Amino acid sequence: MKAIAVIPGKPSSIHLREVAKPRLEVVPDGRGVLVQVLRVGVDGTDKEINAAEYGAPPPGDDYLILGHESFGRIEAVGPNVSELKPGDFVAATVRRPGSSIYDQIGTYDMTTDDSYFERGINLRHGFLTEYYVDDPEYIIRVPDDLRQVGVLMEPTSVVEKAIAQAYEIQRRLRVWRPRRAAVLGASTLGLLATLVLRLRGLEVVTLSRTRPPYLNSRLIEQLGARYVSTQDLSLQQASEKFGPFDLILEGTGYSPLVFEAMSVLAKNGVLVMVSVTGGDRKVEVPADKINLGFVLGNKVAVGSVNANREYFEMGVKDLSEAELAYPGWLCKLLTHPIKGLENYEAMMKTLSEAQDAIKVYCEVAPL
Repeated sequence: MKAIAVIPGKPSSIHLREVAKPRLEVVPDGRGVLVQVLRVGVDGTDKEINAAEYGAPPPGDDYLILGHESFGRIEAVGPNVSELKPGDFVAATVRRPGSSIYDQIGTYDMTTDDSYFERGINLRHGFLTEYYVDDPEYIIRVPDDLRQVGVLMEPTSVVEKAIAQAYEIQRRLRVWRPRRAAVLGASTLGLLATLVLRLRGLEVVTLSRTRPPYLNSRLIEQLGARYVSTQDLSLQQASEKFGPFDLILEGTGYSPLVFEAMSVLAKNGVLVMVSVTGGDRKVEVPADKINLGFVLGNKVAVGSVNANREYFEMGVKDLSEAELAYPGWLCKLLTHPIKGLENYEAMMKTLSEAQDAIKVYCEVAPL
């Protein structure tokens, strides 16, 4: 079968290759699930792996199959699988357990291991192929009504975890009723974060650099949220005008903005950081002011990466609710479909060059 792969450590090595179709028996105890891949979303992670910034192949292979945003249909299940059946639409989690205590209790996205296992990213093959086999523990059923937008499950799970962690932390206050939130960044992640926060009833201001109107700003406004260009209003000014912000979700990939967010966070507020930044950028910050504000204001800053099964299940619930509350909105995020694994070069070019892209994805097989 076909697969899109890279040679980790070798820049621009993305290629199409033939690999063996996986067998149910690779999962022990009759618990294998064979999934036909239908759609796979791609993002900056795939670009960075192809640029040899990180990523490693599974033991015994010199290549890594890309793709961590999966959506597919079950073709067959092992004799001891009862919770899933052929014909079910499904998404799969990305992380796989390591050896830490957190891995062993199902919170493998909280691992303390130095080496971690992620399908399509590190030490495990991904989903940009025609079929994969996995254990039911890592496969989440997606209702038929969500099949058109099921490829959004993985980025939605990242948002779900980030927001759920904020609420979990604030249980320390006995009662926490956030009114206003700021989302920094209007990419796929920022749009989905705005959606989830609006479903929870918060007033949301989403900030990004591009001046409106454009598709992303219109989508935000369709949710009843406010879009602000940072070319016109800084985060500090937006906080003074629309805040204070009880919850700030930072997803821009521009690390200096984290410290500005710390400065404007409301008392008893939570800043959640979800963007991964490389490099060694250095900035001067008002350290004393930030420290004083956090101590006297009982503020929290927390990082959140990846997601486990729990957050995928939250995503199913919220995407279903979104389809009722904002019909057709999710489909508008799927801006750039690429048909067929063989068009991997066009897929990567679109991902790198399409200025108006929200979600680029590969249509591996018909829905």
